[in-house]
Amino acid sequence: MIKFFLMVNKQGQTRLSKFYEPVDIGKRAALEADVVKSCLARRKEECSFVEYKDYKLVYRQYAALFIVVGITDNENELSIYELVHNFIEVLDKYFSHVSELDIMFNLDKVHIILDEMILNGHIVETNKNRILAPLLALDKLAES
Repeated sequence: MIKFFLMVNKQGQTRLSKFYEPVDIGKRAALEADVVKSCLARRKEECSFVEYKDYKLVYRQYAALFIVVGITDNENELSIYELVHNFIEVLDKYFSHVSELDIMFNLDKVHIILDEMILNGHIVETNKNRILAPLLALDKLAES
């Protein structure tokens, strides 16, 4: 099960955070800081899977952004690694070459995409066209 999904830049600033289990607000900030620090400190040659307290961390870097996913021990790391890649591909398809600014200024749309892919910590959809369908329908409504 996916416990949390984070998107941070190289400076460690959180651009997106989604938690799939209740975590106190105070503990959330400390958890994010520790997780981000442990992933940013790693070299590119090192494995993208990290053991961290009760979680396994799966992270992937895209340009200046890191995506970090906290999962339980029984979740498949490679499927989560592929999910992260699929998420970026969906963002690229919607924004045409997604950047950090796209995420910052369209956070609601990024959350819609993420919610279409993950529900209650479980992967529910991976098809790019089906993920983008509700968002494209909202865009058509906004235009008219």
